[in-house]
Amino acid sequence: MILYCGDTALLSAASYLAGVMSHFSIPFDYLASNQPFTDEVLFRDYGGIILSDYPAINFSPGQLVNLAEKVRQGMGLLMIGGWASFTGANGEYTETVLGDLLPVNMQQQDDRVNSWLPCLIEKRQEHAIVDTLPFDEFSPSVGGFNRLKAKPGASTILTVRQVEISRKDEEIVFSPSLTCDPLLVLGGFGSGRVAAFAGDVAPHWVGGLVDWGDSRIRAQAEGANRIEVGNWYAGFFANLIRWMTVGMGVGPDAPMPS
Repeated sequence: MILYCGDTALLSAASYLAGVMSHFSIPFDYLASNQPFTDEVLFRDYGGIILSDYPAINFSPGQLVNLAEKVRQGMGLLMIGGWASFTGANGEYTETVLGDLLPVNMQQQDDRVNSWLPCLIEKRQEHAIVDTLPFDEFSPSVGGFNRLKAKPGASTILTVRQVEISRKDEEIVFSPSLTCDPLLVLGGFGSGRVAAFAGDVAPHWVGGLVDWGDSRIRAQAEGANRIEVGNWYAGFFANLIRWMTVGMGVGPDAPMPS
């Protein structure tokens, strides 16, 4: 069982990830972005927790310490990017204990990168999360991300590169930036698996990633809006969730959804 927190509400942005999990039969409970975290939640036997645009103010300091202990004991943790993820617009998690857990270092200042041009995704390492997906041939793009730095020893699986625009001989030229930033970083904390995805799972930052695929998936979680997305997009997030989750019978070498 997954605990999914954030992305506004099931009738809003959360419908995307909720729809993906429903399509792949990944059971989950949900807390909306305006619902505070409760002590009771930590006593439930969750295999993993997803924080995606879930404001840090919803936690008490003690709850974050207890959450860290659950991860150390084996629960998975995935943070997905957004304006209320990582540092975000208001210094969300930078000074919290989650800074010790996550496989990335967060900035002290606003880390949001909003781009009107596509930000190109590049695969950096082979991994079970991405091996069944055509990142090498048909790599997608995102519309924004949180700027992070991978910690020493963490595995950077995907990076993101902004596109720059210039003029040459009165022609507009689009070219990839010479620098890139981590997009998907994996690590561990005690017995738990931890992951940071600096992009978003829903509009607007998700960009073209949401339609990435050679076929379409239509899905609807209970209480959520119906979604229609690319099959590779859906498979990627299902792979990521299953990798970080302990107790669902999926190990690092297990087959991922196609």
